[in-house]
Amino acid sequence: MMTYIRILLTCLMLPTMLQASAIRMKDLVEFDGVRGNDLVGYGLVVGLNGTGDGLRNSPFTEEIMSNILERLGVNVTGEQFRPKNVAAVFVTASLPPFARVGTQIDVTVSAIGDSKSLLGGTLVMTPLNAADGQIYAVAQGTILAGGAVVEGDGASVTQGVPTSGGIPSGARVEREIEFDLASLTTMRLALREPDFTTAGRIEQAINREFNSNVALMRDSGTVEIDVTRTNTRSTAHAIGRIENILVEPERKARVVVDQRSGTIVMGSDVRISRVAVAQGNLTLRIEEAPLVSQPNPFTDGETVVVPRTGVAIDEEEGIQLAEVPETTSLSEVVAGLNALGVSPRDMIDILKSLKAAGALHAEFVVR
Repeated sequence: MMTYIRILLTCLMLPTMLQASAIRMKDLVEFDGVRGNDLVGYGLVVGLNGTGDGLRNSPFTEEIMSNILERLGVNVTGEQFRPKNVAAVFVTASLPPFARVGTQIDVTVSAIGDSKSLLGGTLVMTPLNAADGQIYAVAQGTILAGGAVVEGDGASVTQGVPTSGGIPSGARVEREIEFDLASLTTMRLALREPDFTTAGRIEQAINREFNSNVALMRDSGTVEIDVTRTNTRSTAHAIGRIENILVEPERKARVVVDQRSGTIVMGSDVRISRVAVAQGNLTLRIEEAPLVSQPNPFTDGETVVVPRTGVAIDEEEGIQLAEVPETTSLSEVVAGLNALGVSPRDMIDILKSLKAAGALHAEFVVR
């Protein structure tokens, strides 16, 4: 436990030992209009080794298989077939920005029926639709699924998720998104973490790069660019220069706690006010030791169980932290708790109490 706490403290104190560094603009903002689009399709996987859908429990699989066969000129109306090597799946993908016709994209395939595995299966030609209902890509290919299923008469073992897999470059773009980047006269930058200080620094950095007032901060999450004043050949050239500008972002003071794993992560700007903390463990022990009372020989008495309960309460000595200096960094307080042997679980409880008392000046996030 002590080794774990020392490693934890080393990770927690790194932000205070390292100075903030500048980050590329492309890692801080999203460019208005330069975004991907989600695609989804419903298809059929064939060639499975007996691990497909049970058509009795998945009638939609039989329906799509009949539709595909009829489109190929095979009439199966009224026929009864129960193959075990097919499975109905959902196919999802993301259409990247400025994807052109013929571009290949990756797809993810997930079973929706009672198929046990998609290993070795082949996805039959599946159209992928966007939110507007139009087909933008068509997917087909051999599925690469991770995991395995081994089963016998009395037991089975499943490793990983064999009912989901992917097809690298498995879809081909058939329709382009209509977006004319060159016609834009203004471009908005959306900060991934809105902050007025960071937005102001981005505005200053862009104006300094182009030696002109081309950028204007609209709010904490938006900076607007006047493309016509950048004196570049095109909007794409302006974006290419902007996304590589270095900016030092401003971060909120934040403490993130994961109670399940006992992990604590904090920023370098976290501060606490003068505070005193008393922490101890209370242990309650209850022991049952019943006694059996039997009657004397040759009497009409009955055997009786007499309850005997022992109760004890042990309270360990508390840990006292008094007169903590004003605006002490939280990493220093955690270092002190670590020196006293406080476990990560107890440390989380102390941090929650500090926040409740108003002494912890940071956003407290519990996961």
